[in-house]
Amino acid sequence: MTNLTRRATLLAGSTVLAWPMLAKAAPLEAAGDLRLWYRQPAAEWVEALPVGSGRLGAMVFGGVAAERLQLNENTLWGGGPYDPVNPEAAGALPEIRRLIDAGDYAKATDLADAKFMAKPLRQMSYQTLGDLRLTFPGLPETAQGYVRDLDLDAATARVRFSHDGVAHVREVIASAPDQVVAMRLGADKSGAINVDLAFDSPLKPTITVEDGDTLVLSGVNGGQEGIAGALKVDCRVKVVATGGKIVAGPEGVSVRGADAVVLLLAAATSYRRFDDVSGDPAAADRARLAKASRKPWSRLLADHRADHRRLFRKVAVDFGTTGAALRSTDERIRLSPTANDPALAALYYQYGRYLLIACSRPGGQPANLQGLWNDRMSPPWGGKFTININTEMNYWPAEPTGLAECVKPLVEMVRDLSVTGAHTARAMYGARGWVAHHNTDLWRATAPIDGAQYGVWPTGGAWLCKHLWDHYDYGRDPAYLADVYPVMKGAALFFLDTLVVDPQSGKLVTSPSLSPENDHGHGASLVAGPTMDQAIVRDLFDACIASAGILGQDALLAAQFAAARDRLAPYKIGKDGQLQEWREDWDADAVDIHHRHVSHLYGLFPSDQINLEGAPDLAAAARKTLETRGDLSTGWAIAWRLNLWARLGEGDHAHRILALLLGPERTYPNLFDAHPPFQIDGNFGGTSGMTEMVLQSRNGAVHLLPALPSAWPAGKMTGLRARGALAVDVWWKDGGLLRARLTAMEPGRRVIFAAGQSLTVDMRRGESVELVMRSGRLQRA
Repeated sequence: MTNLTRRATLLAGSTVLAWPMLAKAAPLEAAGDLRLWYRQPAAEWVEALPVGSGRLGAMVFGGVAAERLQLNENTLWGGGPYDPVNPEAAGALPEIRRLIDAGDYAKATDLADAKFMAKPLRQMSYQTLGDLRLTFPGLPETAQGYVRDLDLDAATARVRFSHDGVAHVREVIASAPDQVVAMRLGADKSGAINVDLAFDSPLKPTITVEDGDTLVLSGVNGGQEGIAGALKVDCRVKVVATGGKIVAGPEGVSVRGADAVVLLLAAATSYRRFDDVSGDPAAADRARLAKASRKPWSRLLADHRADHRRLFRKVAVDFGTTGAALRSTDERIRLSPTANDPALAALYYQYGRYLLIACSRPGGQPANLQGLWNDRMSPPWGGKFTININTEMNYWPAEPTGLAECVKPLVEMVRDLSVTGAHTARAMYGARGWVAHHNTDLWRATAPIDGAQYGVWPTGGAWLCKHLWDHYDYGRDPAYLADVYPVMKGAALFFLDTLVVDPQSGKLVTSPSLSPENDHGHGASLVAGPTMDQAIVRDLFDACIASAGILGQDALLAAQFAAARDRLAPYKIGKDGQLQEWREDWDADAVDIHHRHVSHLYGLFPSDQINLEGAPDLAAAARKTLETRGDLSTGWAIAWRLNLWARLGEGDHAHRILALLLGPERTYPNLFDAHPPFQIDGNFGGTSGMTEMVLQSRNGAVHLLPALPSAWPAGKMTGLRARGALAVDVWWKDGGLLRARLTAMEPGRRVIFAAGQSLTVDMRRGESVELVMRSGRLQRA
């Protein structure tokens, strides 16, 4: 690996112009592989840099004469509490099923569209707060020595430049401990800071100034789909100046002649729960600003960085470094199709972890389609929680990359869905338990939306339950399992009541359903028993059976789950050697054989029902499906393919797919994933896929370097997690395992695979074991 010195990094490109001013600025703490940097301000939203506290987010554009902070608060959605269940659904269900059994899929779809869909047909959208606009009188549009960056390790966005001999430094953080977005404006000359502040928001709010130094935006959210806005909204920024004076206007605040300025921004809505909007956002924001304003900037910064690093520094990654890493981030992306830049993959990996920390923290909402960041009132696909792949993909890297804490908002959302979904299950299906279809929103709507060809898919909640089980499986906390088991059990009870007998095979199948968003070419997408459903329900039953055994309860119910699981329709291999997507061999008939979704491969990843060791015939069929589908697709779909090829042990093929993901067609200049447009799931899927290339935790074993590409001949990944409460550090050299360290958080027997070798290790709680390859054999050091 090339070792780039700090001096070489600093001298790269035009960045040398920025460094003379750094003696008076915050020191550069991020190494080159943990820093996004640019030579110019952001010209558009997908060039701006994201910061987030889990609940509050900002996109920092980095302008010289005018700065824009685009703002989000993760409970600001359209509408208010509503019940979308269609009262005609239960009456229509038997006829929809009959039409599907008769092969009249088009008529089944028409009936479902008429009587089975949610009212309203679409869910509510995630919305933007708007912008905080800063104007700097006397500064030009461009300046000497300009550099802006995002330090992933410090979770700080910065801008540096000089004008008329004055060095300016601006820093932006989103602090989880203090629940504020904070910005410091500094210069190396006294009295050099002049700035005007204003809000610009599509919410049509009232703008006022409180106490002469606090700019306040107040209003309500927007209504949608006939559902009136029910949320009160508050956003306020307090100006703290060192030197100079603060001048309040009717709808703005100005600072003149200050040595430094700190801006503290708090935002909230009246949302308390999906059925409670009685909160007082103004009171909450006043309290947050009062607390934060008692801290000096140095303390705000230190508390924020300590909190972030507690999570971020759990994992370290090195895939190698070349001279390509000296370029600015936008240049690296533009040139990535032809450049040898393994450090870009490492940067993308850690950026995915940074984004999850920034957008999913305990007490907040889960990561949505755009994570936390959105500049529109109606973003693409509503910026919702799309639970037929996208929300799940957001959390694929959480457990294995040391971010289990970030899963808690997802757990709480699933708990909410078990409440609203119980009403949907009773009213639509006459069933026990609960159900959620392919999307949900802030109000935890669970009925099918958008149209029968997309929305009549009853396994969204069941897939989410896999994350509840995985959170236990990686951490092995029995108290947590006891807490979430009733939620998983409720999802499984729904399928005990709603699975139907396939008249041709006698097996149990879901009906009506579909293979997400894919038309099977026989008049519609509706069908009975698509392959993905059977796999998801199988995992759900297995998780409930295992949980009941661990907790020592529900033995009779667990036996019912096992009996139903054993009657589920099995996987099938089609005439072309592919894994069938449907019960019938229709894959070649599908409207789009290169469809972005590869839903029927769920069993290969994220599940482990299909694997090279235990089901080689099904793994070969999955490989055939992937070859037919092709590698190039939407951003998130490329990321899924990356994980799937890694599971097949095809490291070089997986790396070629990673190269597609990192190219300028699928990665924006700020490293956001391009569907296009922006969807954050591809970022998280990319991080997950790279983890799978180095470490797989599946089928009761830990697999080291199962899909290592030749492009990464030497490297390391430390701080990873495996199932069974196991920490894993891996180093490799010359394309093979150099050493590995396993640390057990819980006692137990571990089975380790590497380079075709296996080793069984019994470990005590807290014990660490070093493994090496000697003479082609895996053994303890």
